[in-house]
Amino acid sequence: MAAWTWRFETAGGTEVQPAVQPEEFTTQGDAESWIGEHWKDLQEGGTDQVRLFEDSTEIYGPMSLHAEEAEAEAEAGSEA
Repeated sequence: MAAWTWRFETAGGTEVQPAVQPEEFTTQGDAESWIGEHWKDLQEGGTDQVRLFEDSTEIYGPMSLHAEEAEAEAEAGSEA
C-alpha cells in the first residue's frame, strides 16, 4: 500500500522540521485534508512550502503556505 507523505521546506527549498508532526497517510485526500487543517501552524513554525509524495514519487510541489496571505493582500490593495 502506498504511503503519502509531506516534505516541509523553507521558501528556498531547505527541508525543515514541521511544527506539527504528520502521520503517514493512506490516501492523497487524507494528506490534503491534514495540510488544510494544519497549514497555519506549520507556517507559523517556519514552513513556507510543502511537497506531496506518494512513497518516493513527488506528486506535486512546492506548494506555498502563504497563498491565502498573498490573496488577502491583493484584495486589500485593490480596495484602496
